[in-house]
Amino acid sequence: MPAGVTWGQYITFSITALLTMLSGSQIVHLYYKPLVDLNKYINKELESYPENVQQKIRQELKEEGVLK
Repeated sequence: MPAGVTWGQYITFSITALLTMLSGSQIVHLYYKPLVDLNKYINKELESYPENVQQKIRQELKEEGVLK
C-alpha cells in the first residue's frame, strides 16, 4: 500500500474522503443554489446561434427536460 499504511487505514481514508466530498458538494448546492438560474444562462448562450439552430437546440433541451 502507498506510504506503508494498512488496508484498513487506506479504505477508511478513502471512504471518509468520498463522504466528505459528497456532503461538501451537497452543501454547496443547498446553500448557493447554482442551478436555479441555469435556464437564463442557456438562453443567453443560445442567442449567439442562428435562429434555426436555436430552435433545434431548444426543442432537444425541452424534450430532455432541461428547459421549460
